[in-house]
Amino acid sequence: MTQTYRTDGPLIHSLLDTDWYKLTMMQGVHHRYPNARVTWEFRSRSAEDLKPYLSDIREQIDHLATLQLSREESAYLSRFPYMSPDFIRFLELFRFRPEYVDVGMDGSELCIVIDGPWSHSILFEIVVLAMISEVRNRVLYPDVKIAQAEDRLRDKLENLRRRYTPQQLAGFNLADFGTRRRLSQPVQEAIIRILTAEFPGNFVGTSNVDIARRHGIRPLGTMAHEWIMAHQQLGSRLVDSQRAALEAWVQEYRGYLGIAVTDTINLDAFLNDFDLYFAKLFDGLRHDSGDPMRFAEKCIRHYEKLGINPMTKTLIFSDALTLEKAMEIKMALEGRINTSFGIGTSLTCDVPGVEPMNMVIKMVSCNGQPVAKISDAPGKTMSRDEGFITYLRNVFEKARNHG
Repeated sequence: MTQTYRTDGPLIHSLLDTDWYKLTMMQGVHHRYPNARVTWEFRSRSAEDLKPYLSDIREQIDHLATLQLSREESAYLSRFPYMSPDFIRFLELFRFRPEYVDVGMDGSELCIVIDGPWSHSILFEIVVLAMISEVRNRVLYPDVKIAQAEDRLRDKLENLRRRYTPQQLAGFNLADFGTRRRLSQPVQEAIIRILTAEFPGNFVGTSNVDIARRHGIRPLGTMAHEWIMAHQQLGSRLVDSQRAALEAWVQEYRGYLGIAVTDTINLDAFLNDFDLYFAKLFDGLRHDSGDPMRFAEKCIRHYEKLGINPMTKTLIFSDALTLEKAMEIKMALEGRINTSFGIGTSLTCDVPGVEPMNMVIKMVSCNGQPVAKISDAPGKTMSRDEGFITYLRNVFEKARNHG
């Protein structure tokens, strides 16, 4: 008989214990696509049996229905000029609907399907990933202490200071993007406390809204792949879907939140759509797959071709980074374009002997039709419809060749 495990009580205590880009996209969906219905699927890239945690995961998801925005949290969101009062009122009424989440097993593989109205199901992704990670970590690593994660981070910061001069570290902008695969919520919060206190000239904020609010630091994030993916089935021609997604974002935020994600199809397809109009309206671009230096060189050349000084723009790097790798990229691009780095797992789940999970939840359909993320790394391709991936790739390849 399979052994089952339980964590000690609920793991998610706030509606804002999520990434900032979930709320910013949620507002756009609330205003522009209130009737859109979407489906997400969970994929684990780690070869391990998650069945022992199934009952606990279901209980954690059920608990989400008890969460609601507090007065303090509502007041906090109202401080941001681009968060509209009507959306904040919507969030005050919002409740998680666990019935939108189907959890089961296919052999030893955990299967999670989230299906429901986009504006009412969008917040499940981050919290479900975070709770799976913590449920599993509490069982596999019951003796790990927060102090071990703190010591590990201090060692890495000291290594940076030994390797690089203060002048070289100047301008190294570091953000925490580690909610979804964190060792635990207390570990993530401890890591952010250390970065705030001991790396103050470099730490620029966190994607986690709850921790940002309580610690008085900046919440960071704009859009994720799902924003562009959904537009593949939101009414425009498929070949125009990236431009439609970018235009909708510009109209929603009117100059705020100006970082665009680049690899929903691939970088070449994105840059083909990212013309002078968008290049002037957006502050920069985010890298999330493929070779980071190849990405940077292509973006710099693209800005230069459009007559834009790359030093007026910013590249955000967020693909499987470590502090050392981020610094190497920063040094290589010094004086050519501004950089910032969002680091996830290697900040919030880095303890000797702990093997983090490699898992995602990605949108697979919108309004009953397939959507896909192809990306610049084959392992990150996500869709349930191989035929649609081929069609999508061909459409954008033809557009680029005839552009």
